[in-house]
Amino acid sequence: MSAWVLPDHIADVLPSEARHIEELRRQLLDTARGYGYELVMPPLLEHLESLLSGTGEALDLQTFKLVDQLSGRSMGLRADTTPQVARIDAHLLNRDGVARLCYCGPVLHTRPDRPHATREPLQFGAEIYGHAGLEADTETLLLALDCLQAAGLEEGVIVDLADARIVRALFADVSVDAAGLARVHAALAAKDASELDALTKDFPAASRDGLRALVGLYGDASVLDEAAKALKGTPAVAAALTDLKLLAAGLQGVPGRQISFDLADLRGYAYYSGMRFGIYAPGATDSLVRGGRYDEVGAVFGRNRPAVGFSLDVRELVGVLPARPLRAAIRAPWSDAAGLRQAIARLRKAGETVVCVLPGHGSEIDEFRCDRELVEQAGQWTVRAI
Repeated sequence: MSAWVLPDHIADVLPSEARHIEELRRQLLDTARGYGYELVMPPLLEHLESLLSGTGEALDLQTFKLVDQLSGRSMGLRADTTPQVARIDAHLLNRDGVARLCYCGPVLHTRPDRPHATREPLQFGAEIYGHAGLEADTETLLLALDCLQAAGLEEGVIVDLADARIVRALFADVSVDAAGLARVHAALAAKDASELDALTKDFPAASRDGLRALVGLYGDASVLDEAAKALKGTPAVAAALTDLKLLAAGLQGVPGRQISFDLADLRGYAYYSGMRFGIYAPGATDSLVRGGRYDEVGAVFGRNRPAVGFSLDVRELVGVLPARPLRAAIRAPWSDAAGLRQAIARLRKAGETVVCVLPGHGSEIDEFRCDRELVEQAGQWTVRAI
């Protein structure tokens, strides 16, 4: 095998795409800052017991593991940043009130989490700790939508809502091992009614009938009324449906967004405890944004307080956006002349990109679109259009 061949689902990022990713990273962080979110930078590497605390098997299987040569302890390369941010909120900040935190950095996956995905996403996320009300859920959704708008996605965006409490309530009286639970979850996600019938044939009637009903409970807002009839008699389900209606009402005034519901949606990591959502956009094969409420994520760190947030892969987001045009720049000759170097320094300090053409390379094309040039006129260096 050639030394330059990269592992499967790992790729270099070339100049135009890298520039787009970096510009978008800055836009997303600036959008979050506009809402009052503070930037944190958790480490890429942590002790395994801390990194995987309370996250469930799915994240464990996604995590690259290694042995620390200094301590001999098992360590992991993060596959998701939320548990780390929960640790920061619980132990380093330890605030009594609301904490709004955001981040953007690479995560590593042992396997791609969807077809054609990279195993090295650049994960951006924003999270609110310390508020249990729907106001925090609504703010999270609005910020996620504003982030997509800042990226250039303004039309055709679909917000798909669900609530983890619904499925949890239907399993309340069911005795089933982890493997059986995973098979039921997979059947629900695949909308496989026949497989679900086979897996739930020994469940209590209320749980069996409720899970079967979930298979068809997806679509527009009328789904919530159907669910209220099909799943009646369960207080946790009724509360979840009420919250979903209120959340949807809070998004009605956002233009260019369609709201849908999929009450059997169980994708994502196991720490979700309430409302959860995915946001879809034209050109994407799956949800670009995933998020929801995960009030229990901080419990393993000794601080079980309300939490809600979302994350997205900046590299995946760039993949569905139009390529950005080459950046305008100024072309300048290469010279040791003091006046020229001073003129170039002034332009660069003012924010301009000045590309000095090295001798013999005047006809080459680079990443920048030089639409102006620096020329000498009457002993002065001035910029003129090309």
